[in-house]
Amino acid sequence: MFKRHKFLASERKRELTSPGATRSILKNDLRNFHSLSQFILSAGPLRSTPAVKHSKTTHFEIEILDAQTRKQICIVDKVTQKSTIHDVKQKFHKACPKWYPSRVGLQLERGGPFLKDYITIQSVASSSIVTLYFTDLGQQVSWTTVFLAEYTGPLLIYLLFYLRIPYIYDMKESSRRLRHPVVHLACFCHCIHYIRYLLETLFVHKVSAGHTPLKNLIKSCAFYWGFTSWIAYYINHPRYTPPCLYVESKKKEKNAFGNRQVTVSAINFLICEAGNHFINVVLAHPNHTGNNACFPSPNYNPFTWMFFLVSCPNYTYEIGSWISFTVMTQTLPVGIFTLLMSIQMSLWAQKKHKMYLKKFSSYMHRKSAMIPFIL
Repeated sequence: MFKRHKFLASERKRELTSPGATRSILKNDLRNFHSLSQFILSAGPLRSTPAVKHSKTTHFEIEILDAQTRKQICIVDKVTQKSTIHDVKQKFHKACPKWYPSRVGLQLERGGPFLKDYITIQSVASSSIVTLYFTDLGQQVSWTTVFLAEYTGPLLIYLLFYLRIPYIYDMKESSRRLRHPVVHLACFCHCIHYIRYLLETLFVHKVSAGHTPLKNLIKSCAFYWGFTSWIAYYINHPRYTPPCLYVESKKKEKNAFGNRQVTVSAINFLICEAGNHFINVVLAHPNHTGNNACFPSPNYNPFTWMFFLVSCPNYTYEIGSWISFTVMTQTLPVGIFTLLMSIQMSLWAQKKHKMYLKKFSSYMHRKSAMIPFIL
């Protein structure tokens, strides 16, 4: 029996070691592997278990209190991290329709600065509940409306005085006296100045989308319109005396000095107006990339070379225009207006100059704010 088992075992070994047996075993293995592959492919792709998405969006509740009484006005809920103060004002307007977004002022603390519309809630929030104080800013108007009203008024008012309507001057006296050429020249220069302002407001300047209180519009219009009326009344008056130096020589009166004064002043006025325009274009488009976060630099235009000396050349040219107009007309109202404008623009220029020093210290080497080497 044992011999029989040994015999069968030896026979099995011979079959396995023989070449034919090896080929049959490999064929069976390949068939099994092929069947297994077909089964897996027919089963389709493996489906991964969908991951559970957890929302990371944080919502805030904005509690709005009255800045004077500290009483709660409303609560604005479901405010996301990326929401801005402008979005909060819009939701506040929906809750309280009588308060328009343009007249809503929001503060983090009473007496603090008003938050800008572009500030995000996430940047000012210390917890999920944010408390803001509301102040009514009053009736608001857009900056474009302010500028158009400021510049349209002087243009029309001056033309009314230039036409010498009967309600302003005596018609008999106006008809007897002929106008000096400087009167016509002054009207031309004055109109050029404010027409340039209006066109730049509409097509050049990037006016802020913000608003300003109505009282600021009234004050600005009162200043510009009032001074324009005073200036135009004197220059267009029938008894207006042009800037002339009379020198009697036998039966002739020579006023060569006065004419030269008018001519030189008018040319300088036009040069300053052109320079002011080109500077405003550069300020509106600082470079070809459209990046506003850089100091304006001069280009091939000679009028922009003033940037080498001052940081606010637009104010330099503006004051130059009014000084030229003062010398050309030689009237006291124009001189007072020029003085007041020079003081105001020097304050604006110094403020901008300090800002430029902080941001662009490398560009501000030996530069003045408005007047080269002086101010």
